[in-house]
Amino acid sequence: MKTRAAVMWEGSGPYEVCEIDLDPPKQDEVLVRYDHAGLCHTDEHLRSGDITFTPPMVGGHEGSGVVEEVGPGVTHLKPGDHFVTSWMPYCGRCRFCVTGQTNLCDNGQYLMSGVMLDGTQRLSGRDTGIGNVDLIGTFAQYNVIPASCVVSIDKDLPLETVSIAACGVPTGWGSAINAAEVKPGDTAIVYGIGGIGINAIQGCAHAGAAILVAVDPIALKRETALSLGATHAFASAEEAHEFLWAETRGVGADAAIATVGLMSQDVMAAAFSAIRKGGVVVVTAVGTPDLLLQIPSFELTLYQKRVVGSLFGSGNPHHDIRRILDMYQRGIIKLDELITNRYSLDDVNVGYDDMLAGRNIRGVLDIAH
Repeated sequence: MKTRAAVMWEGSGPYEVCEIDLDPPKQDEVLVRYDHAGLCHTDEHLRSGDITFTPPMVGGHEGSGVVEEVGPGVTHLKPGDHFVTSWMPYCGRCRFCVTGQTNLCDNGQYLMSGVMLDGTQRLSGRDTGIGNVDLIGTFAQYNVIPASCVVSIDKDLPLETVSIAACGVPTGWGSAINAAEVKPGDTAIVYGIGGIGINAIQGCAHAGAAILVAVDPIALKRETALSLGATHAFASAEEAHEFLWAETRGVGADAAIATVGLMSQDVMAAAFSAIRKGGVVVVTAVGTPDLLLQIPSFELTLYQKRVVGSLFGSGNPHHDIRRILDMYQRGIIKLDELITNRYSLDDVNVGYDDMLAGRNIRGVLDIAH
């Protein structure tokens, strides 16, 4: 069949929306219709060349829609099911899956490889095979993806809203709850209030942080953070640290979470200096492959500070996504308020330009129309 999709034909540059060919699903795969896709910063890293991948590739790794057809071996899904994507195609057999760390599944080696789990491709165009970002390529009207990347959901949930629960929400929420382990009464600081950072704010607030500081140079993002649980917001790390030091009487924050668009040494230095003895820095932000982060060894040891990375919220995505959607239905976590602008598939590059200009907390593509 034919499908329209936003394709990255080279190793960087703008997405090109075009018609390409799609083969039927094979073993343990499903054909899906995407209705909506979130504009996560990771797919902007493809445009900029910050992340290396094997082109050509259909972009997008946050999506929601309807299952159209199931391939051989798929028994837990059926045509007509509504779903949200989970971009880690867990195997259920590797060391990490069997110990409850499905976000670290060994299948992660395929995420930017350009092929499916069997080493072949379902998409083609211009006389060449085409891969999918994270094996799911949500910037497409239709696609074939691993069944393990499909999280079935209640049909009364709004597909537009829940599309952002496919990555940014569980990643940010989990960075606070799972990785930073924020507790009632804690002091926490979040650097970068985009689609992930705003959910780190919601996670810290839900955990009971008494002092919760948001750092972002964009006024819209600071205002949104304050409306969703932050107690204070500053345009710069320097202002935030001056406040933290005074407010905690020189102790520092229990946790610092880095969710900026592109990780840097400056952010690392700011976060590490902001935490107290025994505090933790959570690095969720992606850096370029050649970025080396430096921290003072003396302070690391004698102050017993910790630095941890966090992927997909450091949890179990299928469970966490469903839990987040349940909290959304109960009014505990906000999702509708995070969507600032909507775009057609043809305007995917405009959406990312708006994100870079600070006009979006989270943009969403309306693919079905």
